[in-house]
Amino acid sequence: MLISEFARATDLPVDTIRFYIAKGLLKPERSAKGGSNPYQTFRRDDVTAARMIRLQQTLGYSLGEILALNEEYRAGEQSSERTIAVLQKQIARLEERKAALDAALSFLHGKVEWIKAGKPDDAPRLEDYQC
Repeated sequence: MLISEFARATDLPVDTIRFYIAKGLLKPERSAKGGSNPYQTFRRDDVTAARMIRLQQTLGYSLGEILALNEEYRAGEQSSERTIAVLQKQIARLEERKAALDAALSFLHGKVEWIKAGKPDDAPRLEDYQC
């Protein structure tokens, strides 16, 4: 598929796709069409790769970390043990983020309840929550 089709399939802006290509995160094939500026064609595997890049960014991975993981995967160097280690690291990051979000939600719920109760005594303090 061409870049416009790929953008629709991944729900990513074309500029983001070009940025990922420039950083080496995506490696589309070059077709014979297009003359001196050959078309870039994407495969279904590239759709999965783009979605994984977005997920990894959401988890807080740097682009350098994502690139290293993707190159390792493309080279076929990921053993089951390595895959498990990477997934466990992602799980740990998500659990940390979840804990921070849960604490923030507890603070906000407490603040709402305090306001509903007419602001008695001291307001809930953010520093009492581990956000």
